[in-house]
Amino acid sequence: MNLIDRYVLREWLKTLGLALCAVLGLLVMQAMLEDFQELRDAGSSAFELILYFAIKVPGYFAIVLPLVLLASLLYALGQLHRNNETVAMRAAGVGIFRITRSIWAAGVVMCGLVWALNASIVPWSVDKSREMSEQIKFRHETQTRTSDQIGLTGVVTFDNQRQRRMWFFNRYSKYLQRGYGACVSELDEKHREKSRIRAREARYEDKRGWTFYDGRETWLDPETGEIMRTVAFGTKVMPHFAEDPELMMVFDRRPNDLSFFQLKRIIEYFTIEDNPKVTVYAVRYFGLLADTLSPLIVLALAIPFAMTGVRVNPMVGVSKSIGLFAVYFILLKLADTLGTRGVVDPQTAALLPSMVMLGVGGFFFVRMR
Repeated sequence: MNLIDRYVLREWLKTLGLALCAVLGLLVMQAMLEDFQELRDAGSSAFELILYFAIKVPGYFAIVLPLVLLASLLYALGQLHRNNETVAMRAAGVGIFRITRSIWAAGVVMCGLVWALNASIVPWSVDKSREMSEQIKFRHETQTRTSDQIGLTGVVTFDNQRQRRMWFFNRYSKYLQRGYGACVSELDEKHREKSRIRAREARYEDKRGWTFYDGRETWLDPETGEIMRTVAFGTKVMPHFAEDPELMMVFDRRPNDLSFFQLKRIIEYFTIEDNPKVTVYAVRYFGLLADTLSPLIVLALAIPFAMTGVRVNPMVGVSKSIGLFAVYFILLKLADTLGTRGVVDPQTAALLPSMVMLGVGGFFFVRMR
């Protein structure tokens, strides 16, 4: 790395660091406005609040990084251009790519950083902060409610088409990890009911499967629907019932509220043929993977316009760059809609906007040279 590389990289990284700290500070303040009072009312201690927000901060990095990257590039390179430093370099025979190659190298490193953020750090932050918030609220509820009334989710339904089982709970307690008013129907190849388990209560354990309490098992004739046999039971263990209750309830949440790990689990467990609702989660999952290219897209959209000719008002280049970034955002939303509706497959919906904008940025970069 020569003197020019170090100088350009240093000027940009200073701006990037300041912008990142400022934006993260604003997001933390917003999070405190949303969550602070609720957690304090739930009886959280000062240490728990500090720990909660410290865990939650990494979850914002993937959101703010492209915007901060764009703003810092436009400012840092714009300053170099306004001071005629880039003009002097080009007059000395140094090309645009050579001037900015340290930034491009940093962009490749940031692609790996975005991958690490989306694959591990952000999911950990989202999951851990949610678990901590739930634990604080559950602890507070123990003071005013009985254990079976804490952390209740009303009416849980789940259609496991792969194993041909349909589940229903009147309510499910996340605190006790128990379902109440359980009903499980097993179906034949033609989707006709052949057996049914009704129970007052049901509980899932990883190694034991589902255990039902105080219920009745009924066998039916799939052809006629008539009851052939029915047996009451106090406790019944069904080790081959392997449906995870967390997976059952995940479809009640928006894809944007789920972590990378949860989305991956849905994609691995289901196929679109098994459950059409999986499509929106697949689009979100592959979209997170495609976000890995976002630093390079930002560089491709920022560099050509931040270093426009000396006779052009710098704000013209900045406006064009921001406008193209807005187009990129619109393309993301359009592709997301097309993928969700099944017009294109989830992989295409995720990759198409990134490929288009990389091509556009590359075109302007080549023209600039």
